[in-house]
Amino acid sequence: MPTRPYVIDEMISAKTIAAQIEDLAREIHDAYADTDKLIVVGLLRGSFVFIADVVRELDLPVEVDFLEASSYGDGTESSREVKIMKDLRGQIHGKDVLLVEDIVDTGITLKHVVGLLNARKPRKLKTIALLNKQARREVDITADWVGFEIPDEFVVGYGIDFAQRNRNLPYIGKVRFT
Repeated sequence: MPTRPYVIDEMISAKTIAAQIEDLAREIHDAYADTDKLIVVGLLRGSFVFIADVVRELDLPVEVDFLEASSYGDGTESSREVKIMKDLRGQIHGKDVLLVEDIVDTGITLKHVVGLLNARKPRKLKTIALLNKQARREVDITADWVGFEIPDEFVVGYGIDFAQRNRNLPYIGKVRFT
């Protein structure tokens, strides 16, 4: 539970997110138009809302799997140590894979997971992130698709939490400590 009081200011509305996902889904469809099946891998827990909305917009045969990786715990700063809490259930060797991330902040988690998945030799691996916080990047990694570029603010909502709270907000909000 957060120890400091805070308020949340809306930053990106639910309507704006939905419109952006429609546009991204068209681009993803074009990139994977030749696939017989796309394996969409969500990074838990923050991506669960985003992955559900992306998958519903894709006009492709999809399989959904999840991988849980964490470098935050309950804090607001990355520990810089990536822990894999849950691995994929299925195989991705020779398959088309889309890795779905909620937010690319330091880039440490995404780089680690991309390396892990590439070692399994998928046919094609691309990445999508709802949010990109370039100002905090510590490693050289860029998602293939990004929903929104955001400033260096701590955000919640649309699946993203602060100490396991606020995931259920339908929008992206900026946390302001009071």
